[in-house]
Amino acid sequence: MRENILEPIGEYFRKTDKLFWLLILAISLIGCMLIASQQRLDSVDFLKTQVIAVSVGVICAIGISVIDYNQIGKFWYIIGGAGILLMVSVFFIGIRINGTDDTGWIRLPFGMTFQPSEFVKICFIVTFSKHLAYLAEKNRLHSFLGVLTLLLHGAIPVVLIHFQGDDGAALVFALMFLVMTFAAGVQIRYFILACIAAAGAVPLMWTTIMNTEQKNRLTALFSSDETMFRTYGWQQYQGKVSIASGGLFGKGLFNGPRVARDIVPYQENDFIFTVAGEELGFIGCTVILTLFAWMLFRLLKNSARSGNALGKNICIGFFALTGVQILINLGMVLGILPVVGITLPFLSSGGSSVMCLYMGAGLVQSVYMHPTYEENLSVKHKDRKYHKVFV
Repeated sequence: MRENILEPIGEYFRKTDKLFWLLILAISLIGCMLIASQQRLDSVDFLKTQVIAVSVGVICAIGISVIDYNQIGKFWYIIGGAGILLMVSVFFIGIRINGTDDTGWIRLPFGMTFQPSEFVKICFIVTFSKHLAYLAEKNRLHSFLGVLTLLLHGAIPVVLIHFQGDDGAALVFALMFLVMTFAAGVQIRYFILACIAAAGAVPLMWTTIMNTEQKNRLTALFSSDETMFRTYGWQQYQGKVSIASGGLFGKGLFNGPRVARDIVPYQENDFIFTVAGEELGFIGCTVILTLFAWMLFRLLKNSARSGNALGKNICIGFFALTGVQILINLGMVLGILPVVGITLPFLSSGGSSVMCLYMGAGLVQSVYMHPTYEENLSVKHKDRKYHKVFV
């Protein structure tokens, strides 16, 4: 009986990308330790939420990974429809929670909340990957009409989430769109036109789209005004002080005095890297960044390994999602970019974010575990030759 149970488990892990699992679980473990350290004098149990989110996320990832991603892609219209329905529902039942400035959350039973935009990121990876693969198959990826349909596809989540007030998430979608289209082979001239249009739209964005809060966060990066600094630049300043205070080896886990006093606002979430800087020091931060870099490299390798366009696009989509969030979050923490409320993947506290990231990881594992039909024929042909030699 025991062997019957262990056999499928062993078979699963023989097929899966074990290194990718190891990397994301290692990052999550470090994140849980940093969250535990941050909340040691706090009444809010962020660690419990994080552990539950990771556990549920891993289960979802395993469930998704055993399904052939080609089959998942066939239901793109259901996945896309569910994503749009969730985003639209926020306009009617959305709530605002402490520490946020948007109404992008939905209240669930038992006092829980869920952020639909995190789930929609995974939906977008599937639907946009399918869209790119379809255009490539029909040889329309280089046509103006084909690129226009991609632009309309990418604009849907960006526009809906902008009107929810979460421009940080909208920015992530926009950058995912750019990375995925570039990697898929959309011609450079379209990106040049996009850059020209974006440059021309800057004054319009500043006067009509950006609100006062967003403008102040941006100008605080360059302002010497003390009031502006203490109002909009204080969090980033304190974050940099915490990172610098760790020195080479850090104060030690659970020993950071600034962490204990909760000097940096929301350091369990967007500013979790400041906890790592103070308690783990330069060495610890280097280890974390190395794990992230290795994870991103693994995603690119899995993309190259995939035998069809859909699989490549899915891996690139998750690469774009995590890579963009890593760059924006670190830019926020180091005072290079304005604060826009972007978490550090797998490390920051956030049930919706972590759980949905693991769902995306499940898609990547599905690509790794399910070779295309052509690859299966190749493997069978090799096995047949091997059989003839030794029989």
